[in-house]
Amino acid sequence: MPEGHSIHRLARRHHQLFRGEALRAASPQGRFAEGAELLDGATLERTDAWGKHLFHHYTGDLRLHVHLGLYGTFTEGDLPAPHPRGALRLRLVGKERWLDLRGPIACEVLTPEQCRQVTDALGPDPLREGSDPALVLARLARSRASVGSLLMNQQVVAGVGNVYRAEILFRHGVSPFLPGRDLEESTWLSMWADLSVLMRAGVRTGRIVTTDPEDRARPAGRARRVDAHYVYRRTGQPCRRCDTPVSQVEMAARNLFWCSWCQPDP
Repeated sequence: MPEGHSIHRLARRHHQLFRGEALRAASPQGRFAEGAELLDGATLERTDAWGKHLFHHYTGDLRLHVHLGLYGTFTEGDLPAPHPRGALRLRLVGKERWLDLRGPIACEVLTPEQCRQVTDALGPDPLREGSDPALVLARLARSRASVGSLLMNQQVVAGVGNVYRAEILFRHGVSPFLPGRDLEESTWLSMWADLSVLMRAGVRTGRIVTTDPEDRARPAGRARRVDAHYVYRRTGQPCRRCDTPVSQVEMAARNLFWCSWCQPDP
């Protein structure tokens, strides 16, 4: 599933492509026909993202809400647009470019109030200006659930997915099994600041790179894919800092990766 940096990156891209344009909207698949009819001819004013949720703001107080889920994808290109094929949920066409959406778990037209209901249910997003890490800490402090599971709960913190979860816990030496209420305030604030830096870099580059240069096999130059992560999908491989084999377990319905030496059990 795309993590928060990918959705913010898409929001920026769509803003660059279509802001100020009256767009043609259609649902070749038919599953979004009513919504496409509402959007057809409306002008895109701006785009926005909160966690893994993408919003297009159109004239007439129309809001397009998209959640890609595991299989949703956007594709784009120069006009003329190709003949629609397959399960094409939504096609937007501007003056020079087209944009196709396939396979989202959510694609709907909402009112501003309905959008607020969606975002009110989400935790703070490290990529949004003004997000308060203290609100996350308050939710962590009330929970006996493990930090590793709480970080995947979008109502606690929005935008963090499986990669950022594993990597931020490793970078701060936090066991994924530590109860949320036992996480020190100073540790969480440091993790939040680190998440903000790492995720903003992901927005800029379109990649998740969490390793420091000195921990890579090739310290100089652009990080290679094999050097990009400390523990994510490195089961059985030596930890980059202590050589302990990386462990794996299922947590919050996803595979979790951690170093049992660098992140000792609570």
